[in-house]
Amino acid sequence: MESLIKFVQDEFIAKKDFPAFSSGDTITAYYEIKEGEKTRTQFFKGVVIQRRGEGASETFTIRKMSGDVGVERIFPVNLPALQKIEVNKKGKVRRSRIYYFRGLTGKKARIKEVRS
Repeated sequence: MESLIKFVQDEFIAKKDFPAFSSGDTITAYYEIKEGEKTRTQFFKGVVIQRRGEGASETFTIRKMSGDVGVERIFPVNLPALQKIEVNKKGKVRRSRIYYFRGLTGKKARIKEVRS
């Protein structure tokens, strides 16, 4: 049964080519918003908290600070409205899901940058 699901996902779902990113990276996700008959592109820039799933059901969560309030958004990788992803900074973290990042403020909320 699992191989059948994998076959259908590989055949019928178009894979998008996004750059490689992981938890701790600061990325900008550009996505399309439809308001009535108009469409516009909006971006969401923040730190990747997690990547979850595989294949067609893979998602990633981005967290940004909007004033004093933390805002998180979950994006499916195969979202048709998702236009492009830019990796702004590569971060060095020791976990694949950095939920502890939610409780940090100020200087403690910094992630060390990996220069390449």
